[in-house]
Amino acid sequence: MQQQLDRDAGPWWKEPWPWLLMAGPAIVIVACIATIALAVTHDDPPVPGPIVKRGLVVEQAR
Repeated sequence: MQQQLDRDAGPWWKEPWPWLLMAGPAIVIVACIATIALAVTHDDPPVPGPIVKRGLVVEQAR
């Protein structure tokens, strides 16, 4: 029993589990940065003409 506890598993970066667990948050961070970059660089054009919002429906004013 003592021999199993003394055995060195090696460095952590050679194991697949830490990388698998870090992959999800890393992908989300990259996607968040890409979304922010797109939001900052691509402005939405304003709606032309007068509009009226009635409930959830947006219509042109007459």
